[in-house]
Amino acid sequence: MKKYLLSLLFILNAFTLWAQKTTAVQGRVVDAKTQLPLENVVATIQATGQAVLTNANGIFIFNPIATGSHVITVGSSGYVTQLFSIEASAARPLDLGVILLEENTYTEQQQSLITITDNDLGDDNSGSENTAGLLQASRDVFQQAAAFNWGQARFKIRGLDNQYGTTMINGVSMNKLYDGRPQWSNWGGLNDATRNQEFTMGSAPSDYTFGNILGTQEINTRASAFRPGTRLSYAGANTNYNWRAMATYALGMNRKGWAYVFSASRRWAQEGHFEGTDYGANSAFVSIEKKFNDVHSLNFTGIYAQNSRGKSSPNTAEVTQLMGKEYNAYWGWQDGQKRNSRDKDVEEPILMLSHFWKINNNTSLNTNVAYQFGKIGNSRIDFQNVTNPDPTFYQNLPSYYTSQYENSVGVLPQAYQPDGLGGTFIGNNPQNLALAQQAQSNFIASPQLNWNTMYFANTTAVTDGNGNEIGRTAAQSRYVLYEDRTDDKTFTATTLLRSQVTNHIVVNAGATFTKLRSHNYQNLLDLLGGAYYNDIDPFYRGSQSQADLNNPNRQVGIGDTFGYNYNLTANSYNAFTQFKFTYRTIDFYLSQTYSRSDYQRDGLYRNGIYADNSFGKSQKISFDNFGFKGGITYKLNGRNLFIFNGVYMTKAPALRNTFPNARLNNSILENPESENIASADVSYLLRAPRFKARVTGYFSKIKDAAETSFFFAEGVFEGIESADSNAFVAETVTNIDKKMMGLELGLEYKVTATIKLTASAAYGQYTYDNNPNVSLNNDAFAALQQETGLVNPNGSVTNFGSAALKNYKLPGMPQQAYAIGIEYRDPNYWWVGANANYLASNYLDVSALLRTNNFLKNPADVNGFPFPEATDERTRELLKQEEFDAFYLVNLQGGKSWKFGKYIVGFFGSVNNLFDVSYKTGGFEQARNANYRQLNQDVSSGTPAFGAKYFYGYGRTYFLNLYLNF
Repeated sequence: MKKYLLSLLFILNAFTLWAQKTTAVQGRVVDAKTQLPLENVVATIQATGQAVLTNANGIFIFNPIATGSHVITVGSSGYVTQLFSIEASAARPLDLGVILLEENTYTEQQQSLITITDNDLGDDNSGSENTAGLLQASRDVFQQAAAFNWGQARFKIRGLDNQYGTTMINGVSMNKLYDGRPQWSNWGGLNDATRNQEFTMGSAPSDYTFGNILGTQEINTRASAFRPGTRLSYAGANTNYNWRAMATYALGMNRKGWAYVFSASRRWAQEGHFEGTDYGANSAFVSIEKKFNDVHSLNFTGIYAQNSRGKSSPNTAEVTQLMGKEYNAYWGWQDGQKRNSRDKDVEEPILMLSHFWKINNNTSLNTNVAYQFGKIGNSRIDFQNVTNPDPTFYQNLPSYYTSQYENSVGVLPQAYQPDGLGGTFIGNNPQNLALAQQAQSNFIASPQLNWNTMYFANTTAVTDGNGNEIGRTAAQSRYVLYEDRTDDKTFTATTLLRSQVTNHIVVNAGATFTKLRSHNYQNLLDLLGGAYYNDIDPFYRGSQSQADLNNPNRQVGIGDTFGYNYNLTANSYNAFTQFKFTYRTIDFYLSQTYSRSDYQRDGLYRNGIYADNSFGKSQKISFDNFGFKGGITYKLNGRNLFIFNGVYMTKAPALRNTFPNARLNNSILENPESENIASADVSYLLRAPRFKARVTGYFSKIKDAAETSFFFAEGVFEGIESADSNAFVAETVTNIDKKMMGLELGLEYKVTATIKLTASAAYGQYTYDNNPNVSLNNDAFAALQQETGLVNPNGSVTNFGSAALKNYKLPGMPQQAYAIGIEYRDPNYWWVGANANYLASNYLDVSALLRTNNFLKNPADVNGFPFPEATDERTRELLKQEEFDAFYLVNLQGGKSWKFGKYIVGFFGSVNNLFDVSYKTGGFEQARNANYRQLNQDVSSGTPAFGAKYFYGYGRTYFLNLYLNF
């Protein structure tokens, strides 16, 4: 790798020394409204990072600048950044003339993007967040609509999860190796410090990485790129948090060659939009740059963003009907305070050192070393030999009684007579109806977690001499609060080369090495009044119940590790080259990449169920991947452009999908494959003075993807007793093909100098494109094999074959979205805007297991024959994918600012979902009823006990931010 980079550097230097000629570029920056010059505006040459500030007259000068093609950005806090693509000639200096900077209201709007619901956030111990790319907003009208207007409804650009985009800080990728997604809260609350961003859409070229098919977001924290000044702000909201205070100070580059930026914020809420969702976050940022000379600069960036929030539960239609859409089952009262059992805590500081080397006027090299460490914890309640404390546990709800059947077929009420149910419906007999009414009354009277009951169960009575209870003392805990904990240590080194080889050719190249050590374990947080907790699994007997056979029968306390304990290690190497060619009517580019990923698990416990396959290191598995992409831009004239991009690449599976049951054993996914990804898009752009438009058609295909999920299922395994076929299982779906295609439209028209109209549209069709394979890892089945001597060549894994998912819709996002907007900007520094949005074609996440052949097999039939009452028509009805109702959202925004000398005071306010529309943002089928008879009986009862669970969007929300700049 080093030889490759040194050779490339030598060749490029030879070219650039041959082609090296210089000239000068200048411009004058003024406020678009007042026409007054703007001082301390930052002008930057993207290629080299060379930056200068405007003087008191608003003038900046680059002298010298290499001849050839360049992109110059001109921007300042509170203004829309301008980009200029120039051709610098040695014949004469280039004057860009007067550059008008408009007030940037989108900066304030972006700070209001805090409506991320719990269903957007990962709850596994990776801690990564599955958001819809909320920070992918730039000056493009369509992207602004996708983020600001549709993001609250979990809209995903081109139907893509953000593991298919690349998020970077100073050229260092922030995508987690565990699941491929960025952890947004690692820099949450630092809006001011992360406002310097560059975006690419789809597979368009980036100077920093080969990228992926969703696009690239590069956050630049170089201290000299910040406009000098101070910003103070205070905000109020009614979504995830209620209050936010933020302060930022930037010194700019002084005469001694030092530049500093400091930023800090605090966000908090005693209760967010959903019940019991507390929130607390503290963030701090520092960037210090030392410019040694015109050639070398060194920049240190430190980011600390601690975040703790209470989650909210997905609920069935039954629970929502009883308690409302804001009901949250995860909290309960304790000592007069609301306490949430499902907290997510993130604390992963980032330390980064960046070296900027201007080799010559044509070539620059940026080298970064980053180290990220810390913890992510997701808490929950564990219990042994006691009842489930979840208030929405199915046996606590009325439907448990009104959905019951007896085994023999009998005469059914007229309302419940589909073609055969395999049993007699008894859910409407007087006894069951009375029990259901009692369950409903009990649930409504006590709908939350009962912390007092759990504390009571963990203590024993202390009596006097007469046998009277006089107190209670700690005993063995039956209930405890623990967290699924991940402690990651990630080291990354990257180097990025950029060279203007000739006037028309630019070369980008880069190499990155990443090393991850991830410690995953259960951490006991609270004994809930008890004295100790047994480190066993009470569902199994003897040695199989032991979490660690090397240390059997442990009694654990607060702060102890228990249950599972293992390390994941990963090494990732990748390199890319990119060649961009710029001519008068045609621009085109070609890019290539190669990467290698090595994964390994190291078990620290010898689990009782997997005694021979859990302790020590697993086999090391490696993946080699490559990618090619290219594109062409045809410039019909300065206003009309046609753009095509295409890419083919392979992508290693994420760590979480490589070890499907990593908590308990070393097993690796059978025949793991890299994903094969192909994508293409074609766009037409119109850039007239008053009218801007973009229309894009795209097609993407992802093959051989894998997904892992965990759930409790009944009646899954034929050939064994039904009690043993009910189990908590890990489901792995492999060889998944997905197809995404659609159209994007963005229109912007300036009616007058103060009135602007916008329109955006997204029409997509996102579907599964094959019938993937489903397998289940069942711990109970593994234990049963040990106990009975049953032989399964795959151990605890059962392969259920293909799932009939082809042409099912990809879930959890609107596949159609439309918006129209109007904005008025008054010359007296106030503005107001409104937009109306229509979102449709959002679908439920379906269970792959229910769509395998196993669904129709009768587990009680030794020959594996299907249920006698099953029909094709009824099967189609039961397995039809639910489509959520379409809905409208109306949003309002506005702001005002005043200037008093060097002080600017202002506010921004927004109201989203003005008419308080209720809508579903996502949901999933429960796979607990894993065969035809169980599901048919449950649905046919009219009150299913295991109906789908749903997430809901916020109702009417507001955000108000007051700020002071000086």
